[in-house]
Amino acid sequence: MTRPITAGVDGTEESLAALDWAAREAVRRGLPLRVVHAWRHEEQEALGGDRETQHGWVKDGVAASVRAVTGRCPELAVSVDVVEGGAVEVLVEAAAGAELLALGSRGYGPVVGFLLGSVGQQVIAGAARPVVLVRAGDRPAAEAAGREVVVGQQGGAEDSAAVLEFAFETAAVRGATVRVVRAWTLPPVFAYSPGSLKLLDETGGLEPYERKALAEAVRPLRERFPDVPVAEHVEMGSAGQVLLSVAGRAQLMVVGRRAHRTAVGARIGSVAHGVLHHADCPVAVVPHD
Repeated sequence: MTRPITAGVDGTEESLAALDWAAREAVRRGLPLRVVHAWRHEEQEALGGDRETQHGWVKDGVAASVRAVTGRCPELAVSVDVVEGGAVEVLVEAAAGAELLALGSRGYGPVVGFLLGSVGQQVIAGAARPVVLVRAGDRPAAEAAGREVVVGQQGGAEDSAAVLEFAFETAAVRGATVRVVRAWTLPPVFAYSPGSLKLLDETGGLEPYERKALAEAVRPLRERFPDVPVAEHVEMGSAGQVLLSVAGRAQLMVVGRRAHRTAVGARIGSVAHGVLHHADCPVAVVPHD
């Protein structure tokens, strides 16, 4: 089954940037583009007209936005769906059948937390496929400037397999280098066990141990994508801080997520949350539950 690149649009500048990004990615991957807009009849009642009339108005408005973006890609197969329902539910369902879902992101600013807290975070937490958040200022030039696809790697090879696979596939279609970043910190003294101390002794210390773990995680991807240049980056520090320290190199940052459900809603983890708010480039969040 061919999965489309899907973009969620709501008329904002951020969502139109996400649509533009999605169109370029669809062309690169040779995939169709699906554009989805969620709406509620109750929210449009002040405009007048019955449900069918309002649906037509909304669809015409979305189609106009789509034409403005996709006119630059005449060869691209595009479908537009205006779906009645809540934004979170509609977008999570759209993501399920997509190669990836692109959404607009306000990032850090006066409304910090609004998009991620009300819609974006719930979509990321509930989506079964990668979700890419795109800022309003995103431009194609960053993709053509030799910038890297930066991906965070944690844990063992199995823990990060889906995240690394997405990063390498994306770099392959872009002709980009993948920078795989593994951050490490000193564990508390009580975390050491005889087995861990023996392992550290065999590898020569903490940093060599981390470098070995990263190399082992990346090895299968190097074999599958031999033409993709790889930079292995190991640095002491928190994962979020280390990733953001190399964000200036990136045309795309890729992080994983394990969603956590709490009494106040879904949480996507501090690393993904921090990178989404502070990185200027588009950020892909890949589920690996």
